[in-house]
Amino acid sequence: MSASARTAGETDAVIIGSGAGGAPIAARLAKAGLSVTVLEAGRAFDPAEHTPDETTADLYWMEERLSGGRDPTAFGANNSGQGVGGSLLHWGAFCPRPDPRDLTLASETGRGRDWPFGWDELKSYVETVETVIGVSGPADYPWGGRRFAYPPVPRNAPADAMARGARAIGLTVTDAPAAVLSRDREAGATPYRMACVNCGACHQGCRTGAKGGADNSFLPMAAANGAKIIANARAIGVERDASGRIKSVIYRRGGQDHRLNCRALFLCAGGVETPRLLLNWGLGNAGGEVGRNFMTHVATQVWGRFDADMSMNRGYPSSLISEDMVRPSDANFAGGYLIQSLGVMPVTLAGGFSRGAGLWGAPLVDTLRNYRRLAGIGINGECLPNDDNRLTLSDEIDAVGLSKARIDFSYGENERRLDAHARRVMTELWTAAGAEDIFTVARSAHTIGGCRMGDKSDGAVVDGDGCSVEIDNLYVCDNSVFPSALSANPALTLMAVALRTADRFLERQRTGDL
Repeated sequence: MSASARTAGETDAVIIGSGAGGAPIAARLAKAGLSVTVLEAGRAFDPAEHTPDETTADLYWMEERLSGGRDPTAFGANNSGQGVGGSLLHWGAFCPRPDPRDLTLASETGRGRDWPFGWDELKSYVETVETVIGVSGPADYPWGGRRFAYPPVPRNAPADAMARGARAIGLTVTDAPAAVLSRDREAGATPYRMACVNCGACHQGCRTGAKGGADNSFLPMAAANGAKIIANARAIGVERDASGRIKSVIYRRGGQDHRLNCRALFLCAGGVETPRLLLNWGLGNAGGEVGRNFMTHVATQVWGRFDADMSMNRGYPSSLISEDMVRPSDANFAGGYLIQSLGVMPVTLAGGFSRGAGLWGAPLVDTLRNYRRLAGIGINGECLPNDDNRLTLSDEIDAVGLSKARIDFSYGENERRLDAHARRVMTELWTAAGAEDIFTVARSAHTIGGCRMGDKSDGAVVDGDGCSVEIDNLYVCDNSVFPSALSANPALTLMAVALRTADRFLERQRTGDL
């Protein structure tokens, strides 16, 4: 791969990516006594470096990705992170659990894909993640009897407006589950974290540590048990032995290539980078399935102007939730969607309005002049897998010599019907809340699919344990392995899947199956 690469040593497991997929695996394997090295392409941050200034935040993956299809999705700050902690550095900390029915969507509706394991197996892992990162929420959660270790964070003005409109139309809402501490948490297995100060800058990184992320939970746990976390280390290739197994990873750091020998590789680089790397490196794609079934949540928003001062840039952005539409009684589509209140910073808002609502020039400026009186609500909706929604390699080459990703994505009939239903419900809600000049913003969110887990006979890229169906010491764990999008935001589910993947790996090691 690289004759000039310096041998950087040997480790039991190399993990590429330090976010919601890689960090829990690192913590679990290191605790079990394995030598673990985490390679992170981005830099390490001191929380004090994070600032509410959208124009200076550098924790997003901003390298070019080509986007096509009838409904091209936006990349960059919308859905990809870079830095020690991955996308959890800028995630909104919105923590709905996966609905058990979404894991068996195909069995329920004949559409989409079932997951290779159900809620009964995943639940304990979800609960472990919630304990580690700290989740705040209401005393009485209407859907599923969920319990929280911390009381809810204060609602912002858009959440109050959503509650008012929901009461008027008979929609159940409550304080949203959030990986944001509502009171201080003393140091233990994880560092001390102070309570949220309601600054509203969750998507620009948390200066106080109130927001749970890999950088203040699983990564410190991994490091405490000997894991090595290397920042600014860009994985550029792998080397394989005569049998085809991974024997080393090549990474570039400070202009120098390094070779790290390993017994197993965990690729946790995210829903775009993981399939892109597999395609560039020619790994695990004998069946031609890597990159297929790319998904992204339907994330339509409805906005309006209020007479009151909304100041949506203050307070936790997504402080109210409704799960009533996870299975609407009048649905003409499979699956469903969540509704949440929103709080969006001005620059991000302007980009969303221009991209998703067609506002440009004077109309955009006039709308943004009312920023303090604007408020919105949005959905997170199911997306079904489709072979035609696909990540492929373009002819363009990036700075490290790898082909750039091209992602072609189009809504199917199911997504369009779900979107139409959500637009009607949210418009009715926002009208009842007192909003004026209501308009809709088309949007999608999160990068999902491309390395589906399941059965080899059914075209899966990895098995139900996250292991490549072709290379027995290659594991994949990030949003790319999701068989379906679910109606819940992916981060909490992914961290739970990561813990399960680590346990399944350790069990294979114990029994000699590895």
